[in-house]
This record gives sequence, C-alpha cells and structure tokens, in this order.
Amino acid sequence: MTTPELWSVLIIDDEADIREVTAMTLMDAGYRVETASDGVEGIKQCERSEPHIVITDVRMPGMDGLQVLETIKQRFPEIQVIVATAFGEITTTIRALQLDASDFITKPIHTDAIMVALKRARQRYTTRQQIKDYTRQLERGLDRTTRQLEETVAYQDRLIESSMDGICGCDADGKVVIFNHSMEQMVGVDRQRVIGKLALDHFFRPADYKRLRADLSASGHGGSNRLMLYETHLLDHRRQPVPVQLSASMLAEDGRGAELVCFFRDLRRIHRLRQEMADQARLLHQDKMMSLGRLAASVAHEINNPLAGILNYIRLMLRAFKKGPLSGAKHEQFTGYLSLVETETDRCSKIVSSLLTFSRKSPVSMGAVDINAVVERSIILARHRLELGDIVLVCRTTEKLPAITGDANQLQQCLLNLIFNAVDAMPDGGTLTLATTFEADSRSVVITVTDTGHGIREAHMGHLFEPFFTTKEAGNGIGLGLSTTYGIIDRHGGTLTVANRPDRGAAFSIRLPSASRSPKEDKE
Repeated sequence: MTTPELWSVLIIDDEADIREVTAMTLMDAGYRVETASDGVEGIKQCERSEPHIVITDVRMPGMDGLQVLETIKQRFPEIQVIVATAFGEITTTIRALQLDASDFITKPIHTDAIMVALKRARQRYTTRQQIKDYTRQLERGLDRTTRQLEETVAYQDRLIESSMDGICGCDADGKVVIFNHSMEQMVGVDRQRVIGKLALDHFFRPADYKRLRADLSASGHGGSNRLMLYETHLLDHRRQPVPVQLSASMLAEDGRGAELVCFFRDLRRIHRLRQEMADQARLLHQDKMMSLGRLAASVAHEINNPLAGILNYIRLMLRAFKKGPLSGAKHEQFTGYLSLVETETDRCSKIVSSLLTFSRKSPVSMGAVDINAVVERSIILARHRLELGDIVLVCRTTEKLPAITGDANQLQQCLLNLIFNAVDAMPDGGTLTLATTFEADSRSVVITVTDTGHGIREAHMGHLFEPFFTTKEAGNGIGLGLSTTYGIIDRHGGTLTVANRPDRGAAFSIRLPSASRSPKEDKE
C-alpha cells in the first residue's frame, strides 16, 4: 500500500466563515480541501470524490453531524471522520466515538488541535488500508502454501498490533504469550519484559484478580468461561490502578487448564470526559456565585429603601391608634398608607424571590421559557447596580414573543453576565439598552444588550469567548463569564455574537430558536 501524496479533506459545516477559515488553514498545511454547507451535500461530495478525511460539525440543520458520521461509515467505511463538537457536549462526543469517529475536536477550532486530529486520522487511514491490502492478497490466493501461511500470520499479527484495544493472551500455564502495542501503552511496560516471563495476575491487585477468575467461571457476565464488558482495574508499571473494560474468553481446555485471551479498553479517556462534564457544571455554578456576589450589595440597598418606608408608615399608624379612635379622614389616609405598604412589600418580595431563584443550585430543567420574563427578572436584580453606576436603562421588549425551549435560570445567568460586562464597560456612566425581537425568517427570538462604553478592540474579538480570556485588571474577573455564556447559549441551540457600534460601545446579540422549531433546525 502507498500513502497518498496529497491528502484530501472534506469540511462539512453550515457556517460559511468556519468553512472558509478552516479550509485556508488546511490548504496552507498542504491538504487538498473541499467544502459542503450541510450534511446532504457532504454525502453527495463523498460520492463524487471520496475524500480521505471528513471534518463535520455536529449541530447542522437537516442532517446533523452524527447522522453524517453514521451514513459515511455505512457507505464509505475507509473515510476517516473527525467530529467538531461545541464546548461541554460530552454525551455527543461519546456517541461519536461509539459510531467509530476517528477523533473529535471542540469549537471554536484551534489550529494545533485540528492538526493533531488530522495526523491521527491519517495514521488510522493508513493502518486500515494496510489491513485491507493484506485481505486482498489473501483473497487472490497467491502462493497457497508457504507464502499464504506467512501472509496469514502477518495479517493476524498486524490486526493484533493495530488494535486500539489492549490484547493479552495467556497459555495454559497462565504465562503471557501475546502482549500488543496498546497493552504496552496502557500499562507502560515493554513486551520483552512480559511475554513468557510474567503471568496475567501480575497486572492485577490480588483481590481484583481473584474476583475476575471467579466471575469468569460463573455465567453472569456473558456465559461460562466468558466475560463481556467487565469493568475492573489493571496495574501499570508504577503499580497504579488503570480503569479498564474487559472482554475475555477461554480458548481451549486440557488437563492443566485453559488458554485465555483478554481484550482491554482503557476507560481513562471516558472518565476524563465525565470529569470535564462535572468540571463544567462546577464552573457554571462558580460563575453564578460570582454574579450573585456582585448582586448582593446592590440588592440589599434596593430592599432597604422600601423597608424603611414600610417601617415609617407602620410606626405612624401605631402612634395614631394609641391616641384613640380614628376619624373618617384618618381611615381614608390609613387606607392610602396600607396601599403603599402593600406595594413596597410586594416589590421587596419580587426582589428576594428573583434572587433566591437565581442563586438556587438545581439540575438543568428544560421547558418553555418566556424571554421577556427573564429580562424583567434580570432588571429587578440589576436595577440598583445600574443606578449606582449612573447608567440609564432603556428596555424595548416586543410583546407576544413566542416561547423558547430552555432553562430559564441559565438564560438569566447569561443575561446578567452581559449586563455586568456592559456596566464594567461604562465606568463613567452611560446608557444600557435591552431589547427583545422576533426574526420571522429564522423563527428566532433575539435578545440584544447594547452599551455606550469603550467598545471592544479588534485584536480581542477572536478570543472574546475563550475560557479565562479577560481584558480586566487582576482581581476584577477570571475570564469565565463570556465563555460560560457562550457554552450555555450553544447548548440551547442558539448563537452569541458581538459587534462594535458605529458611534460608540458594543452590542451583544443572543439568538435562540423558538419552541416551534425542531431540534434539527436549531442552527438555521
């Protein structure tokens, strides 16, 4: 088999800017590049040119990335597929790997990450072509005696060596006789120190190995003398546990015992993905708590004013009651006082209720969300902070907006992050404009947060939504607010964009699909 002189790559993404930038990067690196704007066109392009590698986005209208991956693997199994996922889509990533994706990269796409993924895809493509070549040679039936036997052995060796799973075989005495490259990498031990010298139990803690042998003899894990998808721990060269998923089978039996072959899948990568998901949840809550801290002082001041008024009215009425029966005029006056007390108490109740709802740590709850109500609750919490910063609030909401499907608490967190950033951009005061509209063409609800601050430097535009990127001085932020907001909006099937205003300041726009749209239309 010969390695292609020029590797061909097909980029499938519904965003033209991403297609163009990625294509330019790969062409500069020496790849032949084609592009497609959606999954259906991408499949047709595969039929026409059969590229070596496909890079596909997950979230696309019509046929999504996972459907593209599954179709390609069914019809063009030689093509290697790299899946581009958004920040935090751990479940999608695991599903892509199960569908035999070559690799995955996260968006926004970085050059180093895509180059590493392409290198792995080329290696995987080359290895599979080598195996395919050996298969062709066997099918031709060349040299049906010695040569056929040699090629069969070489083919089997290559299959074992090219396996992504660790393969370990033991003879009837328990000594290791097969120990492939993946096993070497998994436990960090050279096969020369293992084959014919060590037994399988060397790589297990005594209790784990005893349990494994007992379960192998039983019938509860795939049948007698078999184990299927059995989770346990190997010991590496430092005697540290390595979580693995094991499938094993007895091959033959004689008077002394039985030969055993084991297939080990390293679970550390999946565990890391699960940990990343947990870390993202922790960062999301951390960002919320930071927002809550910024709100606490201003909310306390805002509640203090109506409470002071309520207290004064109650004291005034108590003094009047102590002086004797009330006249008709006093009754009317006290009715007015009680009406004010009711109004101010209701105002305090709404502020406290909004603060408690926002601060509560709860699992993601997707449902119908009224965006105008989210804007109203955010204004209640942020109003006093705006007043302290000498910032004029202009609110322009469109009535009868269609509902969107999402988590109201997370969306409020996004909006408060944008409001706080706008406040920070106007240290000497200014105007903050909140607006909601409906775009009929895309059936999207749009929230716009506009300020009259100093705007955003062009050099910072490309990094604005990266984790830990911040333009603030040390101690005034850790750069998670916009990154967290971007991740939340993306998981809601929406987009977050920013632009400098022609006159002064910046405008952030959140676009969310209305609830009437299907999930496949989320990025139209």
